[in-house]
Amino acid sequence: MRLQGKVAVVMGAGSVGAGWGNGKATAVLFARQGAKVVCVDINESAAQETSDLIAAEGGEALAWCADVTQSVAIQDLVHACAEKFGRIDVLNNNVGIVSTGGVVETTEAEWDRVFEINLKSCFLAMKHVIPLMQKQGGGSIINISSLASIRDTGVPYVTYSATKAAMNHMTRTTAAQYAKEKIRVNAVLPGLMKTPMVEQTVGMAVEYGGGDIDAMWRKRDSQVPMGHMGDAWDVANAVLFLASDESRYVTGIELRVDGGISLGFS
Repeated sequence: MRLQGKVAVVMGAGSVGAGWGNGKATAVLFARQGAKVVCVDINESAAQETSDLIAAEGGEALAWCADVTQSVAIQDLVHACAEKFGRIDVLNNNVGIVSTGGVVETTEAEWDRVFEINLKSCFLAMKHVIPLMQKQGGGSIINISSLASIRDTGVPYVTYSATKAAMNHMTRTTAAQYAKEKIRVNAVLPGLMKTPMVEQTVGMAVEYGGGDIDAMWRKRDSQVPMGHMGDAWDVANAVLFLASDESRYVTGIELRVDGGISLGFS
């Protein structure tokens, strides 16, 4: 019960398809560790599914539908959490999309769309949650970045790489600014993961396996020194450490969860 008595908000707690996405697994794991969890997603049914899973296991969860690229939506969420629970101890920013294409192929509209979803959502969440954490005397924020923020993966998705690289530095500077107030801000950098988002991202299977999903999985497995991709639970366990008091002296880091792939792509 590493999060006993804590209130956690998971942005992007739904899954875009069957199986376990990072946010869904993290929300369920948080609840299993004693937290009251607010499951936030733009897809109301996906947020409710995660909340129902938690409730079925005897945990406490609240499903909340919100477009986290909108400041008012985040303000409403934070206000509701303060009213219902009185605090937010953990914020997990897990909202993100992948769009393939380099600087030439990517349209200006697509550039703006990915930056709004991947980066602005994280900025707005921290902007509105941190004042509550200041009042209560601390908290832990975990931003889900990507190994693509620090390495070329061989797949051209400039918007994804750029937004995640910006997220890393926003994490570092925010961590430095609020360290004295016991607000810790860290990032998790997943490597090649087998999740519904990857499977359903248009262009990923084409880049990896000529359109063949199974070929894509095999190729991604072969790139990892451990011989296989990770999954959402690998990410969730890393997030749990950073959310818990076990990491009370850890802030501003980029925790790689990648099976060793950052040691060199093959």
